Amino acid sequence: MYDKITPPASGAKITFKNGEPIVPDNPIIPFIRGDGTGIDIWPATQKVLDAAVKAAYKGQREISWFKVYVGDEACDLYGTYQYLPQDSLTAIKEYGVAIKGPLTTPIGGGIRSLNVALRQIFDLYACVRPCRYYAGTPSPHKNPEKLDVIVYRENTEDIYLGIEWRQGSEIGDRLISILNNELIPATPEHGKKRIPLDSGIGIKPISKKGSQRLVRRAMKHALQLPKNKQMVTLVHKGNIMKYTEGAFRDWGYELATSEFRQECVTERESWILSNKENNSHITLEENARQIDPGFNALTEEKQSLIVKEVETVLNSIWETHGNGKWKDLVMVNDRIADSIFQQIQTRPDEYSILATMNLNGDYLSDAAAAIVGGLGMGPGANIGDECAIFEATHGTAPKHAGLDRINPGSVILSGVMMLEYLGWQEAADLIKKGLGDAIANQQVTYDLARLMEPPVEPLKCSEFAEAIIKHFSHS
Repeated sequence: MYDKITPPASGAKITFKNGEPIVPDNPIIPFIRGDGTGIDIWPATQKVLDAAVKAAYKGQREISWFKVYVGDEACDLYGTYQYLPQDSLTAIKEYGVAIKGPLTTPIGGGIRSLNVALRQIFDLYACVRPCRYYAGTPSPHKNPEKLDVIVYRENTEDIYLGIEWRQGSEIGDRLISILNNELIPATPEHGKKRIPLDSGIGIKPISKKGSQRLVRRAMKHALQLPKNKQMVTLVHKGNIMKYTEGAFRDWGYELATSEFRQECVTERESWILSNKENNSHITLEENARQIDPGFNALTEEKQSLIVKEVETVLNSIWETHGNGKWKDLVMVNDRIADSIFQQIQTRPDEYSILATMNLNGDYLSDAAAAIVGGLGMGPGANIGDECAIFEATHGTAPKHAGLDRINPGSVILSGVMMLEYLGWQEAADLIKKGLGDAIANQQVTYDLARLMEPPVEPLKCSEFAEAIIKHFSHS
């Protein structure tokens, strides 16, 4: 089955049922060391993960690690341009869950991004990026502790599908011609718009299936959170891109209010229910006027639609959600993308799970990570229905490679996410405690040490791992 690698002699496979992992006590988990600083941060991460599992389960559970090769390290073993060898793909598919360090962007070889390639090959449609603050972490924000969000970023669609044509290419010119001369004129809402002839062209596909399976995972996650954090916000630019980003919002609401009807309420529904709770004699029209401040300026047709919406909500969910019962349910709302960038800084504690498309999620997760300490502290996971890969969210930083100085926090916290995904919460909690206590005691690597006031003497990468482990048992 394998050309140049051999699975561990002991251990068992993780399997999947209905999109969820079935985990043995001794799972075989492939790991990709990563390029650049991966040579430092992976050994530190593995040491922390193994120590946490041992401390939590006293030998009853254990991970059997399976080294596989992707990136520059793969080229060293398999040959030039062999960045993504079949051995590694076979191992990840067979064992289901993997973890990896940072990977370089290949030069040549036909692969734009190894990270994107892995997501697309294994249909890892949900990129999950938690952003929470650990006390003592230097931050440019005044109140970083108020931000505790999880970004659910759709991973397989949007512009990241990579369907585009270079300016001046034959196919690109043909496409522009068809759009300008046939398709745009045949669509009245586009008026006299024209695409400049010297344009590059890209396609932005957003599907109903892709949108709804992402929102489904976000909703399931919300149900596992404390009551005060049970909120899913659909982030989009639907005011401009109505049939892609706007459709994502609409499909998200449709999924939530059909599959999770008894567990959720939309923000707009909560306004309607609240209006009736505050005034049991309120008319449908007055209720409509209160939920839409511009009601009086609308046409009669649009006013009647809002009145009908109020009537439908009250008839369908008043008995199950009214009289305050909606306050204990998952809140589903939506926000425009540019607005949410501002609000995670000005009103961060009003948000919990942010579900969005690929490009928005890329920007948003990095912006949120910056508030709580940067990408060095940002974990990530790419999850599908039959596979999950946990990863560092930062780059390879080759100039720091081999110096034992880089912050391993991103991969360690990605390991925490992996343990939680396996259902090994006790081990995950030990690492979160250990890491939090290490930072609070100013036992940090150079990237954080230099930002502390006053600056502190930094630990090496390996020493930071040891500090985390020591804090498992120390209060």
